[in-house]
Amino acid sequence: MVWLVLILVFSGFWLVRSVQARPIPHGPGILAPYAPTQTMLSKPGTLQFKGYTINAVARFEIQARVLSKHLYRYDAGAKLSPVDLALGWGRMSDSSVLKYFSIRQSDRFYFWSAGELPIPYEEVVNSSANMHMIPADERIAKYLQGLRPGNIVYLKGYLVNVTGPNGFYWNTSLTRSDSGNGACESVWVESLSIK
Repeated sequence: MVWLVLILVFSGFWLVRSVQARPIPHGPGILAPYAPTQTMLSKPGTLQFKGYTINAVARFEIQARVLSKHLYRYDAGAKLSPVDLALGWGRMSDSSVLKYFSIRQSDRFYFWSAGELPIPYEEVVNSSANMHMIPADERIAKYLQGLRPGNIVYLKGYLVNVTGPNGFYWNTSLTRSDSGNGACESVWVESLSIK
């Protein structure tokens, strides 16, 4: 009887987790048409948060499709940023384009591959990015952790540079046209809405 209860509890937990992780399907069409916007701050602001020093360098707004989400618990930035999102906008939010791509995240990077590119390489780079999400409070942290691939999110906050214990630092990207090491945006998330 105890084994049966444990199996039912585990099965229910697995089912809930698997539904939460399942991508949200969308038909063809661009779901997030506009590129992110940023406005450089004339006077950067500094904040102490969870043992890190956060320097805001630009206001930032983005509406994008969640291409992938990765939770971090044990790396040097996990206490500050427990979630990275790979986000796409423009044609990188269109299911008819995304069906050609395989997308994954690891070690604070976002990786994609495609047997054939349905749009130019430069457009893929300019219309998608891996972003380190730094939630301003626990409510936003829970929303971020609950996101699924396919969600359309609207985020407002700041692009930030971060320093922390043991020489830790993240310098945010300030352009959408870069790729590779140093190309991730570090986003202090003050508000979040989900479609």
